[in-house]
Amino acid sequence: MKPSTMPAVWLQDGNLQWREDVPVPTPGPGEALIRMRLAGVCGTDLELVKGYYPFTGVLGHEFVGQVVEAPTAPEWVGRRVVGEINISCGQCRFCRRGLERHCEQRKVLGILGHNGAFAAYLTLPVRNLHAVPDAVPDEAAVFTEPLAAALEILDQVHIRPTARVLVLGTGRLGQLIARVLRLTGAEVHGVTRRARHAERLRAHGVQPLTPEQVPQAAYQIVVEATGSPAGLEMARRAVEPTGRIVLKSTYAGAQPLNLSPLVVDEITVVGSRCGPFAPALRLMEQGLVDPRDLLEARYPLSQALDAFEHAARPGTLKVVLQGPDQDD
Repeated sequence: MKPSTMPAVWLQDGNLQWREDVPVPTPGPGEALIRMRLAGVCGTDLELVKGYYPFTGVLGHEFVGQVVEAPTAPEWVGRRVVGEINISCGQCRFCRRGLERHCEQRKVLGILGHNGAFAAYLTLPVRNLHAVPDAVPDEAAVFTEPLAAALEILDQVHIRPTARVLVLGTGRLGQLIARVLRLTGAEVHGVTRRARHAERLRAHGVQPLTPEQVPQAAYQIVVEATGSPAGLEMARRAVEPTGRIVLKSTYAGAQPLNLSPLVVDEITVVGSRCGPFAPALRLMEQGLVDPRDLLEARYPLSQALDAFEHAARPGTLKVVLQGPDQDD
């Protein structure tokens, strides 16, 4: 029998709390109730705690779970799923143009107006769900959302096999970005000072560089995933004239940027956020991308505050939370 309350990680006024009295959500029309199996802590979660956006509620948007209720779509019950995080109205001018991720009334799982996945249960519209192939274990499926975000770059920017590409920030997301871009055949370099990050880059055909080794005006495409002013400045120096800078970070506070060199060198700046889930699942099912070596630590949900402390340490890769009933 489903309980009336559940444990969850609750954010309010910048204060991260462990609560055991959060009401279990009831799925609305077209929604499913999902039992969380694994959920990943990402940079956006850490930035929300710092005040990136004034969210109150249950954090968490990277997850793999199991559907336990779907009143209008019972065929989903029992299936392992991942879920797209943007919840759109389907009626506004952007939704009618196929831009549901930019819905004027959108909610975002664990980020904007909708409780997230760091809890025993969560809800999402059935239309947001993707079934996880049997060949993809939970430990890989939990990376679907960030892997999809990496793939969004390929939807936005044409990368030729002859291109030179630089990834700044090769932590949780940057490692996935480098692996995805390497599939294009392009020459991909990743910037890091950390030996273990460099090892993972080399293992996937990506050349690691220290910041001091980055040449100026040498790359057609630079992906900025550090979320820091230093990263933005390095991206500007590293991109060649008429090149592209892809911004892939969210962070609290304003960042200074001298726009004049972007105009003079005719640089295109691309904001890049969420991406396509189905191709991400296919890449993992086919063994073209296996993110499990990025999994650094696994905590039970009851130790979520410890998990956040771990995830916030410099150089940490992926930390995940295990649902309380995963082995039921």
